[in-house]
Amino acid sequence: MRALAAPRGNAEIPDLSGVLHRSVTVLGSTGSIGVSTLDVIAHARATYGADAFPLEALTAGGNVDKLIEQAKAAKPKLAVIADEKHFAALKDGLSGTGIEVAAGRKAVIEASARPSDTVMVAIMGAAALEPALAAVARSANVALANKECIVAAGTVFHRVLAASKATVLPVDSEHNAVFQLYDAEKNEAVEKVTLTASGGPFRTWDIERIRAATPAQAVAHPNWSMGAKISVDSATLMNKGLELIEAHFLFALPAEKLGVVVHPQSIVHAMVTFEDGSTLAHLSAPDMRTPICHALAWPRRISSPSRRLDLPAVGQLTFEAPDTERFRCLKLAIETMDRGCMSPTILNAANEIAVDAFLKGRIGFMDIAHVVEDTLNDCPGANIEAETVEGVLYTDLRAREVAAAACARRQA
Repeated sequence: MRALAAPRGNAEIPDLSGVLHRSVTVLGSTGSIGVSTLDVIAHARATYGADAFPLEALTAGGNVDKLIEQAKAAKPKLAVIADEKHFAALKDGLSGTGIEVAAGRKAVIEASARPSDTVMVAIMGAAALEPALAAVARSANVALANKECIVAAGTVFHRVLAASKATVLPVDSEHNAVFQLYDAEKNEAVEKVTLTASGGPFRTWDIERIRAATPAQAVAHPNWSMGAKISVDSATLMNKGLELIEAHFLFALPAEKLGVVVHPQSIVHAMVTFEDGSTLAHLSAPDMRTPICHALAWPRRISSPSRRLDLPAVGQLTFEAPDTERFRCLKLAIETMDRGCMSPTILNAANEIAVDAFLKGRIGFMDIAHVVEDTLNDCPGANIEAETVEGVLYTDLRAREVAAAACARRQA
């Protein structure tokens, strides 16, 4: 299997002006990654000139007021709201600006298919799959901040990528770190790739206290500012399990060459160990603008507004093994990676439903893992290879239905 993420040394180094004139589409501009992306672009424009990173399109799910504010400030050619009931508000809000407006799921996909050089895929969950594939199919630079579309459809994603000239640039801090350390053309020398996990807000809690955890406690991440869903995933360690599955596809590595270590300071993002015993580590302050800036400018580097690393201020870096008994979601994800086929699709869909139910107070924190496990056991399709996008989306839908029923049983 070929790596999805491009090798570090396979591209000619363009001059900086060429990098800065790349046009950009941001899918999911009102979420945390989208906001950080626009912050990086605003910094580039202030540093290098107002024409840096011209924007082709911005898309959002339902936060129409934020999208209007962003569009007025960043001046994309197109603004799209996925929730069609907000179309009139978007149209009125951007009247007289000259910015095109559109609404609906298909409009988001069409925005991704427009001729921008780079597409930042910052849409949450499996909803990113079709827009991401539209960008891959037209050979764009795909800055991938969404792990679920690789988890849910890694085989299909790989097939579409193989038929294109697209470059996948990982934006998750851990995968971006591996990307900077790792040369896929020499992966036979790699002994292990280790992703770090903060351990989330419940790392030191006993199991009874974790069982009673509230949504407010689960989203209070100690290091990162993220959306509610990914914050809960960090608290369950499912986020790290999804990242292992994504790393398997991105870097063409078997499960036995992938590992996780808990690192509460979130300073070391990944480590690559080679067969000669050398280990290279990537360090930076926990600020998503750092990997975003790297992806937008690759293979060059440009000024970033991100925080700088101050090791004396950090004081110490500590590491520990993850506890897969208290945090069973990580164990389930690892087992799913070993199982293959469409079991990762089911895992991802079930987790999205379970996390949503937890955030709405319908199930407990520890129920998330139970719902995911029940869905993996009960949903058909886990042992079927993913052949088409339609097949993946069908299995995703079935898994959501099974997971919703499992949540209802837990609630009852």
